[in-house]
Amino acid sequence: MNKEQYRALAERRADRSPVVSNTVAAYLVGGSICLFGEAIRNLYQILGVEKQEASLLVTVTLILLAVIATGLGVFDTVARVAGAGTLVPVTGFANAVASPALDLGAEGIVVGIGAGIFKVAGPVLLFSTLAGALYGLGYWFFGAVI
Repeated sequence: MNKEQYRALAERRADRSPVVSNTVAAYLVGGSICLFGEAIRNLYQILGVEKQEASLLVTVTLILLAVIATGLGVFDTVARVAGAGTLVPVTGFANAVASPALDLGAEGIVVGIGAGIFKVAGPVLLFSTLAGALYGLGYWFFGAVI
């Protein structure tokens, strides 16, 4: 069997993804996470927190809840159904940081959790910091947004 025959066989045998139902589930779950964040922000504002500070507290609250859900195994269960809907940036990033740390916890605090926590998050942090630095230099040199 050559490569072309193998690829044709693999394509015939592969399960087809239910695109419409996956899209609807992602939209509903992602939208629900965002709606929940807005509800939390409104609650903070009702409690007397200014809008800007309430928005910051929502981010911290969603990160905390996503990490707790990851630790309890709830986040993975929801992600199996919702797919990309759980990748609302704050919750998805929190899950990406917490999952490797939990998986490698048995190897110890430094080697397991300390090193494992940055397996997924490390490249994101590196390149976002690099992009921010380059943007800042461009702004400094040219005095305008690039």
